[in-house]
Amino acid sequence: MSLYQDVIIAGFGGQGVMLIGNLLAYAGMNQGLNVTYIPVYGPEMRGGTANCTVVVSEEEIGSPIIHRPKSLIVMNRPSLDKFGPRLVDGGVLILNSSLVDPALAEADRVRLVSVPCNEIADGLGNARMANMVAIGAYVAATGVVPLSAVEDSLSHVISSHYAKLIPKNIEAIRAGAARAA
Repeated sequence: MSLYQDVIIAGFGGQGVMLIGNLLAYAGMNQGLNVTYIPVYGPEMRGGTANCTVVVSEEEIGSPIIHRPKSLIVMNRPSLDKFGPRLVDGGVLILNSSLVDPALAEADRVRLVSVPCNEIADGLGNARMANMVAIGAYVAATGVVPLSAVEDSLSHVISSHYAKLIPKNIEAIRAGAARAA
């Protein structure tokens, strides 16, 4: 059976959901896989719910549109309310339990991976890395690409001006992966 994984990544504008979607797409490309990445821009970027979709596959991708995702990364409560019901039965839900009560997730229907992304990132010295904690947890939970592929792709999505932050981002990715393992 060939690899196919899709994900909707959602949270408040400013939580870095587009960044980790782009990071996952680069990691897939760097592994020789077919990928699609669709960011949703607009008023979401001013504090509303922002989201993107990523598909990673060994085969050609027929459509980048995801109606019933196999997985979700949810960074806030409005995102769980909007996308949670669409997750396929048995799908993987990475839930930022720093901002969303895990009791609100349909844990009897999906595979819930509850990760306190904000607390872990804060403990590493920068609460803005909660998104990196989440993507680390996602990669560990799904095995979509090797964790090293995500780490190696950071230089493609983080501008050279912020390259000094890459080691801390790697630390956050690994912390999220350890939590999901």
